[in-house]
Amino acid sequence: MLTEQQKQELDSDIQAIVDERVQKQVEEELAKQIVKRFTPSETIEVIKDEADQPFGSLGEQLMAVKNFAVTSGMRHDARLKAPTGLSEGQPSEGGFLVQTDFATTLLEKVYADSSVVSRVTRMPISSNSNAIKIPAVAETSRADGSRFGGIRAYWLNEAGTKTASQPAFSQIALELKKLAGACYTTDELLQDAPALEAWIKMAFTKEFDFKITDAILNGDGAAKPLGIENAPCVISVAKETGQAADTVIFENIIKMWARLYAPCRTNAVWLISQDVEPQLFSMSLAVGTGGIPVYMPAGGISGAPYGTLMGRPVLPIEQCDNVGDKGDILLADLSQYIMIDKGGVQGASSIHVNFLTDETVFRFVYRVDGQPWWKSALTPFNGGDTLSPFVNLAERA
Repeated sequence: MLTEQQKQELDSDIQAIVDERVQKQVEEELAKQIVKRFTPSETIEVIKDEADQPFGSLGEQLMAVKNFAVTSGMRHDARLKAPTGLSEGQPSEGGFLVQTDFATTLLEKVYADSSVVSRVTRMPISSNSNAIKIPAVAETSRADGSRFGGIRAYWLNEAGTKTASQPAFSQIALELKKLAGACYTTDELLQDAPALEAWIKMAFTKEFDFKITDAILNGDGAAKPLGIENAPCVISVAKETGQAADTVIFENIIKMWARLYAPCRTNAVWLISQDVEPQLFSMSLAVGTGGIPVYMPAGGISGAPYGTLMGRPVLPIEQCDNVGDKGDILLADLSQYIMIDKGGVQGASSIHVNFLTDETVFRFVYRVDGQPWWKSALTPFNGGDTLSPFVNLAERA
């Protein structure tokens, strides 16, 4: 028999065991509830803000703009970004800025595809500026006392007196000019968004490339960049005595190459009008009583043309003048041409310009300027003919 004290001790032990088990069960249940409450369910759907999702294509965006306009804003796609300021791009008038990534792609395509624009020195400017002034060395001669605008070194005898010299500098000032294009599209065309996107990208890429290239070569500097052909640093090589009209001969090529500043030769290209090509294919170098082709392999016309002169690429472009005119062939180191731009191509749209004919106009604007680095041609160290990174062939009428 247990004593009264032993019974009390046994009851106390049993109660302690029960309390421990209960406490453990409570803790386990509480843990389950916590896990259940704070663990995401597999069926939870994550909702993304429509305004943060990019358009799948430029065509899809243009369709959204059109839908907003024709429904008086009742079908507003949250992804459309409204511009600031008073312009045709105001939401109340049915216009929206073209999505930035598409506009940037358009501009990058121009640079990537262009045989001329891709070779110039490009300098983007900040968002708070519309112009830039670039310091440059005022060097027009390589004679002693003129190199680097006035830097000069001397050979001295022992204890000889040193003579100080200093460079001279100039500034290249560029101010943004505006290149713009517009496109009208019908409601029927807008129904085919992918086709519209492809067409607009192709058309404006090629048009912007054409106009920028033309300005780099032929721009007069009035509301457009200053072109190489109108720059004071370009050198024109005269035709040969008795040279027939509308011809290009090997003597012209040799003299143009001789006037190109030697450090520029590794980057230089020949820019030609396509109707100059027949002149190049028939061009030859006299050797004794015969000759060898200049522009094609020694194997003759059955071989593939090299496509180079003096080892440099020959690029036919539309912006060169017709054969025989000044500017039909240009030898140029395009890295010596500087171009500034600001941001990408800015796009906007409006349905109100041609509202009665169910047409929407899409507008693209690109701000750019450019000119050659060189202020003038360079006089060599030993005198003689001037040199330049830009050499063309004078008229052969």
